[in-house]
Amino acid sequence: MNVYCCMITLKDDAKALLFAKALEDWMGHLQSKGVIGPWRLMRRKLNLAADCYRDFMLEIEVEGLAQLDDAFRLTGQHDDDVAQMHRAVNDLIATAEFALYRPYPDKERAERMALL
Repeated sequence: MNVYCCMITLKDDAKALLFAKALEDWMGHLQSKGVIGPWRLMRRKLNLAADCYRDFMLEIEVEGLAQLDDAFRLTGQHDDDVAQMHRAVNDLIATAEFALYRPYPDKERAERMALL
């Protein structure tokens, strides 16, 4: 399992609950298509964070890079409903920074290390 992380700051005039609902609709759609696994949205608490952290953190689990590629491919399709859901989320975001994490040590590398 890999975790695709997004650190998100909303636009000044964006409503947090509207963002959460739009994101729930979008992530639910991606999940229903099987291109992502579980996901969760978290919000910074008590403004307790270093400057490099954003107000929201989105974590999306994917089986691997192929599944993540499928999610990006679905997002890029010329489908009005998909575009509308995607736009409903993105229109509220001022900045977003992304990272991809994997479990460590992962099974494959742990087995290789055992052979050494």
